[in-house]
Amino acid sequence: MRFGLVSRNVGALTDPPRLIRMEIRAMSPEEARTFLIAIRGDRLEALYLLALTTGLRQGELLGLRWSDVDFDVGEARVGQAVQRYGGKLHFVPPKTAKSRRSVTLTLMAIEALRAHKARQAQDRLLAGSRWQEFGLVFPSAVGTPMEPRNATRAFKAFPWRSKLPEMRFHDLRHAFATLLLAQGASPRVVMEMLGHSQISLTMNTYSHVIPALQHEAAAKLDGLLRLR
Repeated sequence: MRFGLVSRNVGALTDPPRLIRMEIRAMSPEEARTFLIAIRGDRLEALYLLALTTGLRQGELLGLRWSDVDFDVGEARVGQAVQRYGGKLHFVPPKTAKSRRSVTLTLMAIEALRAHKARQAQDRLLAGSRWQEFGLVFPSAVGTPMEPRNATRAFKAFPWRSKLPEMRFHDLRHAFATLLLAQGASPRVVMEMLGHSQISLTMNTYSHVIPALQHEAAAKLDGLLRLR
């Protein structure tokens, strides 16, 4: 239609398939603490902990470099992600302009990263000449970018599964958002930390948290305005 080669867009005459949104199951604070206890001491503890406390996507975490982590300021910068296409792993830019962001690290995330960095130094010594330096925070055992499927496989095989409901790696990102919103964090702040391009995406994705926020807001307003 743009070039005048057809008189109408026949695709517009079709009925698109109905979009079915998967219901997001919110992780409770108790479940989050159980999860953190279960992963303690694991080789990928820092990876799982950062997913839960920063909301970074799996590809963003696997693309994170040590040069992106500022221990003094307590921030991590998202500058690239790891993605598989064409049969190979590639470093790609973040999904959108909003995805290129800095996130604040919790104190326990900083502690986990410091311990992980020390453990990685041991991995480098064990690998010897097989080690390839990419400067990654979460590389493979020989320093190369970690295969996302391997990270997913390790997560699924973890012993915490017997103590908690079924979870996907991506559910840690959802848990981060729902826990923050449930604690009264501004949706705008959560949107920025998640790297969403529009706040409507954040609000639509986590609409199940909104009723609780409305009740809390109404209670605060009542306490502010109630005549004594």
